[in-house]
Amino acid sequence: MYRFQISASTQTGEFIGIVGSTGELGLWDIKKCVPLRTSPDRYPLWWTDTEINFAPSLDSGKTQTVEYKYVRIDSNGSVRWEAFGFNRWLPIDPENQSKTIVVDDGAFGYLQPYPFGYFIEEPAATMRPKEESQQLKIVVIGSSVALGYKAWLLRGWTWLLAQALQEKYGHELANVSEVGANVTRTINRFASVVIPEKPDIVIIALSLGNEGLAYCLPHERRAIQRRFESGLQQLVKMTRNIGARPILGGVYPNNDYSPEHHWLLKDTHNRMVNWGTPVLDWLAALDNGQGRWKDGISFDPAHPNTVGHRLMYESINLDLFAIDKSQLAKEKQRFQQPNEVIVYLDNAGFYVSSCIEEKRLRIVNPSQYTYTIAPYWQEIQTALKNKAGLFPGIYIAKSAQPETLPFFAVQEDRAIATTVDIPPGADLEYSAAFNLFSPNNSNLLFYDGHLGILQADERHLWVINESDNEYNIHPMWQEIRLALKAVPPGVYEDPLHPDIPFRTMMIGSKGLESRVKAPPKSAVLFQYKCKLSDISRVAILPLGDRCAVRMMLYKMEYDGPAFPFDLTRTTKIADIADIIENRFYDMWNPAFLHYNPDEGRIYHSKWSGLSFAHEVEDTDDPINDMSPVHERMRLRYSARSERFWYTIKNCDKVIFVRTGIADRGGAMDLVNKLQKNSQGKPFHLLLLSPQSSDEFLDLPHVLHYNVEFNPDRMYDDLGHWMYCTQVMRGILQSLGISSKNLFWCPPNPPKDEVKG
Repeated sequence: MYRFQISASTQTGEFIGIVGSTGELGLWDIKKCVPLRTSPDRYPLWWTDTEINFAPSLDSGKTQTVEYKYVRIDSNGSVRWEAFGFNRWLPIDPENQSKTIVVDDGAFGYLQPYPFGYFIEEPAATMRPKEESQQLKIVVIGSSVALGYKAWLLRGWTWLLAQALQEKYGHELANVSEVGANVTRTINRFASVVIPEKPDIVIIALSLGNEGLAYCLPHERRAIQRRFESGLQQLVKMTRNIGARPILGGVYPNNDYSPEHHWLLKDTHNRMVNWGTPVLDWLAALDNGQGRWKDGISFDPAHPNTVGHRLMYESINLDLFAIDKSQLAKEKQRFQQPNEVIVYLDNAGFYVSSCIEEKRLRIVNPSQYTYTIAPYWQEIQTALKNKAGLFPGIYIAKSAQPETLPFFAVQEDRAIATTVDIPPGADLEYSAAFNLFSPNNSNLLFYDGHLGILQADERHLWVINESDNEYNIHPMWQEIRLALKAVPPGVYEDPLHPDIPFRTMMIGSKGLESRVKAPPKSAVLFQYKCKLSDISRVAILPLGDRCAVRMMLYKMEYDGPAFPFDLTRTTKIADIADIIENRFYDMWNPAFLHYNPDEGRIYHSKWSGLSFAHEVEDTDDPINDMSPVHERMRLRYSARSERFWYTIKNCDKVIFVRTGIADRGGAMDLVNKLQKNSQGKPFHLLLLSPQSSDEFLDLPHVLHYNVEFNPDRMYDDLGHWMYCTQVMRGILQSLGISSKNLFWCPPNPPKDEVKG
């Protein structure tokens, strides 16, 4: 008995039919096709309303084949066949005629080389046990592929393995897999479905596909990979804790994987085979070299077909199961012994111990002297490599201690690459950062394969950099800025090094609001210090006359998204005052913009001192058509002006900075205009020009420094650029401005917070 079903999108009045090579299916006569039905709650799934019983052939002892196709028929009787060429087919086994098989044919128009069907009620398996002393209980816990999905009658690799193990060794296999299972779901189910089976061996067969790898955002892929690997190791540990031997099902392809997915797939496989746990290696048999299934062995992007399942089974070395209970008992005893081993011990009582499975290292110094673990201490490094079983990556301290580095880095050869001082009386415990990537750890905020940000608790954040390069974390990094919205707002700083630049993290309601640096191979603990409102954040807003201020802020790494005057030339201070008075209206008005082809600049006719040199691109034709330039300027400068007003509204104090020669009257006028538009915020106008400061003596809000910052010379001479940057840094420091209190504007301020 057979029920057919297929997924098909149809128009009003259309229906799906099935026609085929037997009388029950109309002998390829469209007029005799079997109609399928659907329902609002199950559409676009169509299915046969009644069961079809195929009459056996004269040679009734053999399996016969029925061929068929689906057709789409409209209200006028017009027929559309789903495909030309080969037909769908299914085997008709006389032994199964008394049972009902659902034939799931996937999607209309996509003909599979091998069919997929399953019993409505799976027949009870009958196993012929051999001698009790030789028989082992094997449990498979995994996802739909482990259940046999898309293999005919669900007789996938697990079913084939069960038959072979029963026949060869007398072992019994129970399959407790679940459709759609991932590592989190499997960890949560383990106690209820695996432990009652009292297994001797547990095969853990999960996929990166069910973790969402194929469809997640690119920056989330490495986090998914780490969670998957951490979850597998947790399942391995859970298996050993119940006295069973773990075996890992390997990773396998997915037709939605890209080259980067393929690299991650191989990367995970290579790590798994080094975990000391047997791995069923399926990649070699299934992978087409690009992370996708080889031709003809998959039913859909995520599942192998009958042939693919057989290849998976044939890749399994049955010798893995050629063990008896006495061998397993010895293995169980070995893993149940205390797993903390002494790695190093000297005559003064200083010792290092390791809990390999937990990926923890303990360092105890009862002496009155400071010990230094460093790459050059060969004796302890050799002991660590041979005995500690350290996991390559970053280890972080369980609790940070004053004057003690809260982390160390482990190289691929499992030696410690970081110099760590162990003070007298210290008892330190370090744990691999890998442990924090557990699938049940909801505190992982961000991970891209090298940089991880984790919320230890409501008052502490870990920033872990596993790479060989410094990470520059800033509000323009959208994924991180948004990830930190989950953290309570406030000011967080590195309690061990509070005065190092860029070790203050400011988090607001919209996420990250400051720049933070993470050194190579490091872990920095940020501790909550105070509310954002408890500090006075200072904004730096350049007001021309050229791009010198922007260039120096860039080298200081105080720069953020651009403001209106950052990349313009404004030779007249009066123009600046008038532009601000007019809230930047007309700054990018096409009626006032005129292109000078000889100079390659755009001049402004309303404000004659204003011009633009960076707006015309190579693909533009500004002489004949300025409209693309006008539109680009509208988008750029409207966004920059919004940032300008947002910054004034949301900071606590403003430093307006202008270079170039100025006059007293112009400075007074600009101060008056700034005072009207600064929304009552304290501010200073910082003038930087090669002229006497007497010109601006006793002007309220005005600070003048007799210095010259020429952007042309800075471009030509990097040494001069860096010298100017140091001078500028000194000026800002004298005004109390540093990375600890600098206001950072987001690249896209909320519209409702722009206007005052």
